[in-house]
Amino acid sequence: MTSKYELIDAEKDTYPIAKMCLWSDVSRSGYYHWATRPQSATDARREKIRRLVQEIFDANHGIYGYRRIHAVPRRSGIDASLELVRAIMRGLGLVACQPRPWRPATTQADGGQPAIPDLVRRDFTAAEPGTRLVGDITYIPTDEGFLYLATVIDCHSKTIAGWAMDDHYKTPLIEAALKSATKTITIQKDCVFHSDRGSNGGFNRSSQHLDFGGVQDRYGGLEQEGRGRA
Repeated sequence: MTSKYELIDAEKDTYPIAKMCLWSDVSRSGYYHWATRPQSATDARREKIRRLVQEIFDANHGIYGYRRIHAVPRRSGIDASLELVRAIMRGLGLVACQPRPWRPATTQADGGQPAIPDLVRRDFTAAEPGTRLVGDITYIPTDEGFLYLATVIDCHSKTIAGWAMDDHYKTPLIEAALKSATKTITIQKDCVFHSDRGSNGGFNRSSQHLDFGGVQDRYGGLEQEGRGRA
């Protein structure tokens, strides 16, 4: 009950007391009885919590929000409700700054490469298997760092035809994924592989007939624009 009264008292300059009593399912007479009793102990307690909140916020470089700050007094045996800590932070003007976690960029544009036309033209369908493929790379955070997953999807069946994983996202990872795809589908002549434009070696393309060092011979006819036939 005390925590409800504390919340009402902390927010009385923002919301009507009568409405907050209704929302909190407490009586106005009960709140006023609590509010008009000798305040020395209550004020001393709130001031102690206020100083503690400020100290925790400053000690953690302003990145702790009210939930994380609330956990610290609880571990120290100080009883302070979550809403009381939140109201105190609001009253002190403390706003947590949450830095964005670092995430690897799996597509890095290379402006030094010539522009290549989009052969797919946003049409991600195919009349036959192995005639149009799309690929992408994503990352999976692990305890030992990021693991990169490259996938190749057949536009006809909409299934993952090939995939590969490694601790990098360089060209060999994409080659391994394409090689994996050849074990599940037959790559047709003039097959187009579409992916984001990036600086992964011979894959600096938005759409391409692939031929990176012998793909045509090994994988059944994929050729890359700019190296083989368009």
